[in-house]
Amino acid sequence: MTYLPQLKILATYMRGGTSKGVFFKLTDLPKAAQVAGQARDNLLLRVIGSPDPYGKQTDGMGGATSSTSKTVILSKSTKAEHDVDYLFGQVSIDKPFVDWSGNCGNLTAAVGSFAISNGLVDAKRLPENGVAVVRIWQANIEKTIIAHVPMTNGEVQETGDFELDGVTFPAAEVQVDFVSPVDASEAMFPTGNIVDDIEVAGIGRFKATMINAGIPTIFLNAKDIGYQGTELQEAINSDEEALAKFECIRAHGAVKMGLINSIEEASGRQHTPKVAFVSHAQSYVTSSNKHVNAEQIDLHVRALSMGKLHHAMMGTAAVAIGTAAAIPGTLVNIAAGGGERNSVVFGHPSGTLKVGAQTLQLDDKWQVNKVSMSRSARVLMEGWVRIPQDKL
Repeated sequence: MTYLPQLKILATYMRGGTSKGVFFKLTDLPKAAQVAGQARDNLLLRVIGSPDPYGKQTDGMGGATSSTSKTVILSKSTKAEHDVDYLFGQVSIDKPFVDWSGNCGNLTAAVGSFAISNGLVDAKRLPENGVAVVRIWQANIEKTIIAHVPMTNGEVQETGDFELDGVTFPAAEVQVDFVSPVDASEAMFPTGNIVDDIEVAGIGRFKATMINAGIPTIFLNAKDIGYQGTELQEAINSDEEALAKFECIRAHGAVKMGLINSIEEASGRQHTPKVAFVSHAQSYVTSSNKHVNAEQIDLHVRALSMGKLHHAMMGTAAVAIGTAAAIPGTLVNIAAGGGERNSVVFGHPSGTLKVGAQTLQLDDKWQVNKVSMSRSARVLMEGWVRIPQDKL
């Protein structure tokens, strides 16, 4: 039997924040994959190595975690006053499924760098030395993001001394601004309430703040679900009963937020919403054995992504955290000590993160103008990624 040779596709493997993924220019993809549909999904699944019943993604570029099973497609922007269109695909590890329903805030930090290096930003807008402002249109959620990318001698500066908890080595700092992550026409709190009750049959009744900022997120109190709030990954991810409970809560919350119509639909929307639990500031030891004192943080947040506790914090969930922390009465705000605030430092399994938010209340409706945080990014490898041709 004769088999076709592998298909070669130009690609770049990049780290952005605490995630990494395979980046493509839209025009470098095979014609069939340049438009949304099954051909594109099949290609990305095979690139990453999914679905893999072994859960390892050994035969692909994925790293067998939600943070490392990611793909990005970039193109010159079709949106006025923007440089680049950014499309994010979260690839399931064990299912033949690519979730296009949300953004990856961490990889956003790498979008500006890739766009500059691959000619997607007008050279006239780039400083020889200084900071380039890259205007990103996030196509999944139709939002504007601004990346501030350092430049040296006309090229992206990737090395530096900025340290990000959850990333082992320092790099150059990239500030990311999420502009109006909730449009004035949208409901930041889909239920109309800052705090709701979620009733989950067989599990219990929980207080929850359900917010749509950055990414739809359901916040719970750690103590209400039997946790301290300082847990690391192994405490959750090794407990199949706990993971099933979180998924059940997530599904019920998704219905209450109007994201799906029935509990059964949740399996087809794995990337959103996120579930997180919060607690007051406590001293703890991180996954890298670093001691963090309670005085260094305002609260603890632990979040699940694609069914597992995240090793650090998703960038889009950090947008939700910063926004909710700035609004008095939310569970996040209460855990942080209550009152008005425009920034918050929270503890996560790998360390701490500061996020700032500009919110205001108009006619009893909350709005957020901008959420900012610092990340870092760098190219890990560039060249060709190969897949069998029969996967298109």
